[in-house]
Amino acid sequence: MFPQALIAMARRVVDENRAAGLRVAVAESCTGGLVAAAITEIAGASDVLDGGFVTYSNEAKARLLGVSGEVLETFGAVSIATAWQMARGALAKTDADVAVAITGIAGPGGGSAKKPVGTVVFARAARGALPDHIVADVKEFGDLGRGGIRLQAALCALELLLPDADAPAP
Repeated sequence: MFPQALIAMARRVVDENRAAGLRVAVAESCTGGLVAAAITEIAGASDVLDGGFVTYSNEAKARLLGVSGEVLETFGAVSIATAWQMARGALAKTDADVAVAITGIAGPGGGSAKKPVGTVVFARAARGALPDHIVADVKEFGDLGRGGIRLQAALCALELLLPDADAPAP
């Protein structure tokens, strides 16, 4: 059902976080639950995955994860500020040790000159980290098609869920 690369990375997330005694959470927008679905393909995922949120609309980002209306209005849904608040919100709403957020433009429409199709923003928040320790990045995957962009975004998000991930995937 899933590409082998996605399953292999999800298996690493489950195995390595289980070995480290860590629980994870995801806050997804453009991936629509793909990251959580890949993790739950792995037997024993409940040892690691505490919860996930699919917050596709701005209203859901605000209501479920506490993303401020001011951030959404000022920076937009596809921004480091929004992704950071999504990750922090997922951490606050779960018992996870680490949360990763993904928000982007999968296309085929919705892009702009400043944020073209294929723009995806990631953020990683860790429980107990200093409030100013922000791990976030913007990736420009290009127009790989909707499925291709979502797959690449899910792979990057999974990499950020690895216990030693302290920077966005290259």
